[in-house]
Amino acid sequence: MNSSSQYTSINRALIVGGTHGDEMSGVVLAKHWLKDPSELHRKTFTTKAVIGNPLAVERCTRYIDMDLNRSFAQENLSASESESDPYEVKRAREIYQNHVKKEPVDFICDLHNTTSNMGATILLCKAGDPFSLHMANYLRKNCLDYALPSYVYLIDTKEGENIYLQNIARHSLALELGPQPQGVIRADILSRMRNLVNCCLDFIDLFNQGTEFPCFELEMYKVASKVDYPRDADGEIEGIIHKELQDKDYLPLKPGDPTFQTLKGTELFYDGKEEIYPTFINEAAYYEKKVAFIAMQKIHQVVPALKVQG
Repeated sequence: MNSSSQYTSINRALIVGGTHGDEMSGVVLAKHWLKDPSELHRKTFTTKAVIGNPLAVERCTRYIDMDLNRSFAQENLSASESESDPYEVKRAREIYQNHVKKEPVDFICDLHNTTSNMGATILLCKAGDPFSLHMANYLRKNCLDYALPSYVYLIDTKEGENIYLQNIARHSLALELGPQPQGVIRADILSRMRNLVNCCLDFIDLFNQGTEFPCFELEMYKVASKVDYPRDADGEIEGIIHKELQDKDYLPLKPGDPTFQTLKGTELFYDGKEEIYPTFINEAAYYEKKVAFIAMQKIHQVVPALKVQG
């Protein structure tokens, strides 16, 4: 039998909606669970819902001063309070103080929507956390209908460089569901997100009760690079996503395939040497980040068996 990766039980879980204030599935679900948390109840641990960025939610905008999900760098969390701090840095520090310093949270599920055609994407920040990898595998096998393709997306940030909300918890993942326009609620997307959150909690309950999850191999997509739009000498966008690439998230992009079409009608083609898998294609929130799509590599990881200690 394969040796297990053993971890202590999960005592507290946190479900965060509205990290981006215009991603409505998480906003609506978090507001509902704050009023009636009974759905989140499990026997072996406690779960709280929280609105990540209340002011951005109130204004139905992604953020106020800066992206909250890029505000959890350790230097922000440990710095002294200053009136000049951006709103999201203050909010990140507040979340950290309330859910790490006062009552350490063991698991965070961060709820997001994307305007891109990314189906049900399970986004991880740490490649070396078997607990979160097992949870992702459990969600894919047990909690998704076949009409919605699912993927495991790995950012794999280095120790000390994690700027995301996931940074503050021992274990974590984000749910990235789309396509859904900003500021809009889609019943099908919301229902799938709700089901996935409940499945995360079911997995934790099974883990806490001593279920052993066997070793497995997981197919993931790992960030390789970020690709900007074609721009003119003034930095203005002069080419848009090609119609042959639009909505083709996670499908292979091969050398010579069309990527952009300029406003003058010129087609531009992928000039890389290796096949890639584009994601966040034409994501609305990434225009300001100068990202037309993110190029991914497909990788496989063997994940050891998992069982709670004791």
